[in-house]
Amino acid sequence: MIRNGVRHLSTLVIALMTLTLVPQSFAAESASRVSQFELSNGMQVVVIPDNRAPVVTHMVFYRAGAADEPPGVSGIAHFLEHLMFKSTEKIPNGEFSKVVERLGGELNAFTTQDVTAYFERVAKGQLAKMMEMEADRMVNLRLTDEEVVTERNVILEERRSRVENNPGALFGEQMEAMLYQNHPYGIPVIGWEHEMSKLSRADALAFYKRFYSPNNATLVVAGDVTADEVKALAEATYGRVPAVDPALLQRARPQEPPARAARRLTLEDPRAGQPSLHRYYLAPSYNTAPEGDAEALDVLVKVLAEGSTSRLYMKLVVADKVAASASGNYQNSGLDSGSITLYAVASSQDDLVKAEAAIDATIADIKANGLTDAEIQRAKAGLIADYVYESDSQSTLARRYGWGLSTGLSIARMEAWPDAIRKVTAEDVKRVANTYFDIRSSVTGLLLPKEQEAAGSSTPAGIPAAGQSPAPGSRS
Repeated sequence: MIRNGVRHLSTLVIALMTLTLVPQSFAAESASRVSQFELSNGMQVVVIPDNRAPVVTHMVFYRAGAADEPPGVSGIAHFLEHLMFKSTEKIPNGEFSKVVERLGGELNAFTTQDVTAYFERVAKGQLAKMMEMEADRMVNLRLTDEEVVTERNVILEERRSRVENNPGALFGEQMEAMLYQNHPYGIPVIGWEHEMSKLSRADALAFYKRFYSPNNATLVVAGDVTADEVKALAEATYGRVPAVDPALLQRARPQEPPARAARRLTLEDPRAGQPSLHRYYLAPSYNTAPEGDAEALDVLVKVLAEGSTSRLYMKLVVADKVAASASGNYQNSGLDSGSITLYAVASSQDDLVKAEAAIDATIADIKANGLTDAEIQRAKAGLIADYVYESDSQSTLARRYGWGLSTGLSIARMEAWPDAIRKVTAEDVKRVANTYFDIRSSVTGLLLPKEQEAAGSSTPAGIPAAGQSPAPGSRS
């Protein structure tokens, strides 16, 4: 017992030292090495030198995602992401990926509600080629009817395999659709199948011509480069692409009405595995939260729901034994909104009733009594340690800055984040708990296994059980 106590005390001491010492030194280092400038056509450029190896990560973020789609063409942002790997006047169909692979590099792309991004990781000497190719497809995409039909079949199959055959993914779609009553965040990134099946070449080109332009994009280059090198290359490639009318780039998104009533749903599926309870709350993102609230929510949710020492896990799994697992997270990076998600997996539906009561009781206790200083200090230390460790990754840094700039944050704010976390107080945490754990702004859902009604309805081999599916908008 004494030995365990010493180990836990040592862990806390180390965490507190990390909390005290790391943020200032790393923030100073980051501020000195990250450069930002703008090309004459409005393209934002960020350069993050990293001279440990002669490689670079090259990323282009477009400020256009699924939430920017016109009504009735859900999935067009993700569909266009696929079509961007087709042909231009200079690059034959499918050759873009092959060029990168022949050069020994790797590439990928992803679509979210707020951004679409394309990236390559190559040797430093190939950076100019990557810029030339990305600048070319920014303006010269050529789509044939055959390419469109072929790729439309690909995304429909992607939906079938990742969503329709995964009860967890289907359930998540329904939860999001109910959480957002008016905002397009309630529409899945991959799209609704009945609309995806009708997506056309004209739909893709309309979205492309509206949003794919230098003045709607952020270029991030991280690696063995200097700002002057990147600027010269960017001006010679992207700088030649004309800007579009800024009026076309306005993002007119409907917002949520005041929350008036909690919502509930149940999905039964024979493939669902163990019964599970899910609770989603609307919450602000870093871009929309009042000053300090997002940081306080980060601390709160880490203590409440992240890991085997969280309040929820200790209450539901260890103490009450009504769940096999319990967790949650704060999705905080949206342009217009964020959310808090909590869940518990139980062995029976009766235990789900007890699990929901335990979740409510745990939240009520935090609202009334807040968190302890020790909990808050551990959460801060863990959050900042994650930030520092992630900063060692070239690709993670590129994503951090590209995503943040594309969703309303500044470089200064991103680099000041550790200090902002350090400033969170117990009063801040209690305040945001009482503000954002509002049952009227929530959806509670049950995902339940259902007995098969006929012998011929058995689950096909290879169908995944309930759980988190890969992001539908990712090519990864």
